Amino acid sequence: MIRASLKGRYDNDVTGAVGTVTVDGGDVLLKASITDAFFVNGPSLNGLTLSFEKPASFIIDYNFPKKDVRFQFMNTVRVMERPLNLTYTHWKGENRTALDGTLVIDSANKFSANYGFDSGNCKLKYSYTHDGLTTVEPSYDIGKNAWDFAVSRRVYENDVVRASYQSSSKVLGVEWTRTSSLNGSFKVSAAVNLAEESKIPTLSAESTLDFDLWTPTHLGSHAL
Repeated sequence: MIRASLKGRYDNDVTGAVGTVTVDGGDVLLKASITDAFFVNGPSLNGLTLSFEKPASFIIDYNFPKKDVRFQFMNTVRVMERPLNLTYTHWKGENRTALDGTLVIDSANKFSANYGFDSGNCKLKYSYTHDGLTTVEPSYDIGKNAWDFAVSRRVYENDVVRASYQSSSKVLGVEWTRTSSLNGSFKVSAAVNLAEESKIPTLSAESTLDFDLWTPTHLGSHAL
């Protein structure tokens, strides 16, 4: 099966689009992603990324503009009978390495951590979901000695409203997301820097459309 995704984004300063074509090869996926930079001055390798992925196992992609390879490996281990999801990511060109871990206590409680080997910084986050509708996510950045906070609420079956505050940058954000299995997703967000005198909000809108380009059909014989 060949599946395509088209994402468009608009905000105060930048307008752009990203298109992704995925070829399902069974256990692995082949992906090609392009941005609008791919078409500037004619088709080029600018804005092109190729990926080779085995879901929940590994991802290898090559970013042509940056000439950088990213390796990502995922695994799950058991800690006190609870799953610990680990993700190891290395950017070869930028020589950066990060390790992410999420410990799932139960369906409502999760602890996660991100550690950057190059910077030595660590970020911690706790996520609590109440009645499957409201999620509270406090996080702490050890390097910046700063707390961030986010809370989201599922309003309808496909609508989620989320508010967040970053204490280090003093940015307050609000976003609304609608997801549909037929029409893709749509997100509207606004952010304001409380440290600025003007406090003019930054507005953005993002729309994603998913569709099948080709689906193989299997012909079978029917007994009469």
